[in-house]
Amino acid sequence: MPLSLLDTFRVLASFDPPRGALKGAPWDEYVDWAIAQGLAPLAAYNLEYRLGPTAAPEWARDRLLAVYQGSVNDNVMKLVNFKQVVDELQGRKLVLMGSAAFAEALYPHIGFRPVLELQLLMRRMDVDGFAGFLSNHEFRPDSVPAHSGATKVVTDGRTSVSLYSDILGPQRREQALGIIDRAKPMKVYGPSLFRADLEDSVLLVCLEHARQGYDVPWLSFIDLRELVTGAKWMGGVYSRPLDIPALLARAAEWRVERALYTSLSIVARLFPEAAAEATAALPPLRRATRELLDRTVVGPISTPGQTSALRGLERVRRLLTGQ
Repeated sequence: MPLSLLDTFRVLASFDPPRGALKGAPWDEYVDWAIAQGLAPLAAYNLEYRLGPTAAPEWARDRLLAVYQGSVNDNVMKLVNFKQVVDELQGRKLVLMGSAAFAEALYPHIGFRPVLELQLLMRRMDVDGFAGFLSNHEFRPDSVPAHSGATKVVTDGRTSVSLYSDILGPQRREQALGIIDRAKPMKVYGPSLFRADLEDSVLLVCLEHARQGYDVPWLSFIDLRELVTGAKWMGGVYSRPLDIPALLARAAEWRVERALYTSLSIVARLFPEAAAEATAALPPLRRATRELLDRTVVGPISTPGQTSALRGLERVRRLLTGQ
């Protein structure tokens, strides 16, 4: 029986894919979709080094492998350059979030997780100072609109850096400061760089999903899968079980319970092996709310290959972010 696009995704998004599981895979459909969703690097590695050269047609392997090689080079360039810039910065507490914080903490190889931009959270009073510091390294204000509420965005023409302060909105500045206070050191980037705690990282991913109306690359659901299941392959800072009471308490404080429910429900549908951990962390929403979210967001978003936007996107955003 031919594999579905979802079946193919599950195999190639695994860190330990089963051999012989791709017979009849829809390669014509999968390859372009996977590249657009940021999945190509991990898929290419699995095809070349885990599943063997006969698992996919040569043209599919070649296209995915080219993206993988480009991702490795691009990630190394961005992250090494950033390290050189911030390595000796003293006296600050800057929290690296998103793809740059996840690439080496959640994935067995840094090239598996493309880093499109750098995102940093800091106290409001530090934004202008850090932007000025970056200006000494050829970073200038970006001409594009600020991403997802970033206070400031700068770029050196190769790497975009989004600087956040009130990431939870002006009414929840105290909770945003809590993220900074709980952050863990990232010594590889010097004394001023930190990464968000595990439970905060889960909620920040879910909040980003909601603010984007779930128009996000499927790679982000792999990020969330690994956070929820304790990054079992890595033995690092995120390799522990979720503190579910703390997670749910913070979700209530941030008013992101609906976003948490939605994102975890999508992960449970996409990855059967992560369903138990994801379901255990679901917040206790009213039944009517759960059914609405399942029908209008979870079901449609969990269908790969869908290209149309969710109906009533602004309403969905407001519903999910508690606005």
